[in-house]
Amino acid sequence: MIRDKSAKKTDKKAGKEQAEPLKGVIALAPPSFRRERALIKRGVWPVAGCDEAGRGPLAGPVVAAAVVLDPKRIPKGIDDSKRLTAERREELFEEICLTASFAVAFASPARIDRDNILRASLWALARAVHALPETPKHVFVDGRDRLETTCDSDAVIGGDE
Repeated sequence: MIRDKSAKKTDKKAGKEQAEPLKGVIALAPPSFRRERALIKRGVWPVAGCDEAGRGPLAGPVVAAAVVLDPKRIPKGIDDSKRLTAERREELFEEICLTASFAVAFASPARIDRDNILRASLWALARAVHALPETPKHVFVDGRDRLETTCDSDAVIGGDE
């Protein structure tokens, strides 16, 4: 998101300049975990989320990860990695590794060539979910496609936002 720092107004009481919200700029909120909380409230647990990286480049593997966060110990500041500094990503990585269960899977370039990028990505996502230490009862998939797994799944467009 780009902000024009020249759009300022003065707080007359405090005598300080403040950034004025720009028209057409969408403020992005951190994840709310409302879907996960709704399932947990209904007794559905564990709930996993999964995403992939590597669909954009023309070469290399697709890497997929699935994670089950402990709802009582969700790291503060967790967000889409593209909105975090490299330093904050590393800090959150350490916190997530200490407080959550997770699994990672890869789809090789050969699999991508054989199956196509979408099918290879879905295969890697399903493998990551299957590799979790405890089988989830429900999984949220970032994107438009559900997974073929033994648990329920929902596709969430913009799920990493």
